[in-house]
Amino acid sequence: MKAELARGILWSLVTLAVFFGARRLHRRFPRPWLAPLVVTPLAVGIAIAAAHESYSVYFAGTRWLVWMLGPATVAFAVPIYEQRALIRAHWPVLLAAMLAGSLTAVASSWWLATLLGLDPVLRQSLLPRSISTPFAMEVSRGLGGVPALTAVFVVVTGLLGAALGDGLLALMRTRSPLARGAVFGIGAHAIGTARALQIGQREGAIAGLAMVLTGLLNLLAAPLLAPLLRWP
Repeated sequence: MKAELARGILWSLVTLAVFFGARRLHRRFPRPWLAPLVVTPLAVGIAIAAAHESYSVYFAGTRWLVWMLGPATVAFAVPIYEQRALIRAHWPVLLAAMLAGSLTAVASSWWLATLLGLDPVLRQSLLPRSISTPFAMEVSRGLGGVPALTAVFVVVTGLLGAALGDGLLALMRTRSPLARGAVFGIGAHAIGTARALQIGQREGAIAGLAMVLTGLLNLLAAPLLAPLLRWP
């Protein structure tokens, strides 16, 4: 038991070291494929495989990092509060966007999983890919998926959304802070919200609100939709 605890602590230190190293690398070479959320899991995964370590030991030692996702998500409340007047003025449009975004994400995931003939467990894990990780893992668990696998799908979706979001908005010639923030928050959740904050405070506030409320909406809807989504 003590040996497993020591190994778990060691993997926590390794994960943090790789993440901060990847962040420094990304600041120097800001390429999407060098983002810390891409480099860290790949590098740590290779290290775990090379060391013949079990996932259970790794997860036991790094569980606190997963727990930190909750407070990190709540931190987005600060820019939301600062832009509350803008949100009050446009809440019907935001609500419609969140509903449309959620339905599109679930429907496209279902279609893609069916087209590829994925195993039911993989399909349930893929369905919540378009909401922030803390919410997505809970929704995945409720649907019968694998939360850890869902977290991977969430990261990939966020990275693609943040990378392609600027190009999509430029193609659509969208200038509205409301629309730009909603696109990043709904389509690319936390990673997209971070990108929206780089564009502007309004965009970041809208993205943060859309991300959190879309996650809550999916979390509340999951028990009602679970019987339908588990259909083979």
